[in-house]
Amino acid sequence: MKKKAFDWLYKGLFFIVAAILSGCSQAKSDDGYTAGDLRAVNHVEGQGINGFSVNGYHVPGLGGGYCCIMLPEKWTPDLKARVEWEVDPNPNVILPPLGTDEFRKAYEQHRTKYQQYSAIVNIPQFGKERCGLTVHFLPCNKVKVTTVCSGYGTENYPIKEPLNMKEPPACPVK
Repeated sequence: MKKKAFDWLYKGLFFIVAAILSGCSQAKSDDGYTAGDLRAVNHVEGQGINGFSVNGYHVPGLGGGYCCIMLPEKWTPDLKARVEWEVDPNPNVILPPLGTDEFRKAYEQHRTKYQQYSAIVNIPQFGKERCGLTVHFLPCNKVKVTTVCSGYGTENYPIKEPLNMKEPPACPVK
């Protein structure tokens, strides 16, 4: 009897791992949308992105691909992304030891300096191949997005801005 239980457990774990590894980049719905991962690249030196969302799909932090965002099967010229994000202007602050009253007070004070931003940007034209959406955070609270499957820094990647860009002393007024 124990062997059967372990067989079921192993089969269940296999299917769970397979589902996780396959991600949601190929998930299709019946209403003309495809799911894809959300990714981000921070180009601004000395600034932390605590989290962001695109059209309501939230990502906590900047890690790798985070599932999922729904993109239409067919691109249209009016396709937009509303990007909202939270910036920590001093992510390298040294706080007192975790779990202490001093830490809680210092963290609350540090947290008051977080800044929220939003932007609406055009989603560039895509064809059948698209791998979710990658958001690039640039100086002066600008963002660019792409749906290409290749990674940042590869030859055909459309966004060429370098990493570790410095904020200018003054940003252009919108």
